[in-house]
Amino acid sequence: MDSSFRAPIPTIEDVRRAAKAIKGIAYRTPLYRNEALSRRFNANVFLKLESYQPIRVFKIRGAANKMLHIDSATLGRGVVAASSGNHGLAVAYVARLLETTATIVVPTSAVKEKVEAIKEQGARVVEQGRTHAERYARAMQIQKEEGAVLVHPFDDPEVIAGQGTIGLEILEDLPDVDTILVPVGGGGLISGISLAAKKGKPETKVYGIQSDRAPSMYESLRAGKPIRLDDSATIADGLAPGEPGQLTFRIAQEYVDDVLLTSDERIRWATRMALRTLHLMIEPSGAAVIAALGQSYQPKKGENLALIISGGNISLKLLRELLDNGHLDNGAP
Repeated sequence: MDSSFRAPIPTIEDVRRAAKAIKGIAYRTPLYRNEALSRRFNANVFLKLESYQPIRVFKIRGAANKMLHIDSATLGRGVVAASSGNHGLAVAYVARLLETTATIVVPTSAVKEKVEAIKEQGARVVEQGRTHAERYARAMQIQKEEGAVLVHPFDDPEVIAGQGTIGLEILEDLPDVDTILVPVGGGGLISGISLAAKKGKPETKVYGIQSDRAPSMYESLRAGKPIRLDDSATIADGLAPGEPGQLTFRIAQEYVDDVLLTSDERIRWATRMALRTLHLMIEPSGAAVIAALGQSYQPKKGENLALIISGGNISLKLLRELLDNGHLDNGAP
């Protein structure tokens, strides 16, 4: 049995300690009311811009908290991670700050710019397969052969506590928040945020957003157990893990109100719309929460709604495709 199945769920005290630990590595990102979205949906729509982190993605929070909990002697053996790109970049970035080595296992289909960014941090990159299961197996093999410490992308209490610091910041900056929409891949982000939000303001609603091409947490919550998908290919590579974590699933069962689906077509539109109307360059995974507005999630009049813009590491190829595709915002699909 996966050890994460028996791992304790982080406490709100763990999240608060994480906030102190990662200060100076991860930024406190802005949360601001977006006028265009607020007018469009007749609600108060706030954007939590994790795309403004030093590596342009929220993953730095969990990676930093995890690695800061590893004793120096053990950390000196190096770290290894399996990632579609963003988690690997976070681990490589923090490893450089902590003066240790990092090996990142990425899929053969990884976004070129993410791989280059990982290498720029001094990490070794290993390409393996196309699925999370394939690259995670390779990372475990490297851990066994080289003695490096494995830093899981989502199914780890300290990683989850680190991501939960986003929830703390939202409640501090917007105490009367009604609803939080969170992109969901393996579940580390929504696990931490939902835990922090529900402990701080229990009436807060927390909804996850997944692509209908990679609905692993959606299907798992409805089945009452973690479900592994045979195919989870989506334009939003950060949302592509084909199975939620054992620990993240348990937390989602307890604290997440529901997981909703949107389409890749809608995510593509939302990424374009963010460029033109919001003047934000965000990756499809971060645009998923915008894609859900007016589709799978209908904002209530006057609702205080926080959207987690999880990252901004969009590939130049996709950006060029979006820019070349006629009008940037020609109506939502």
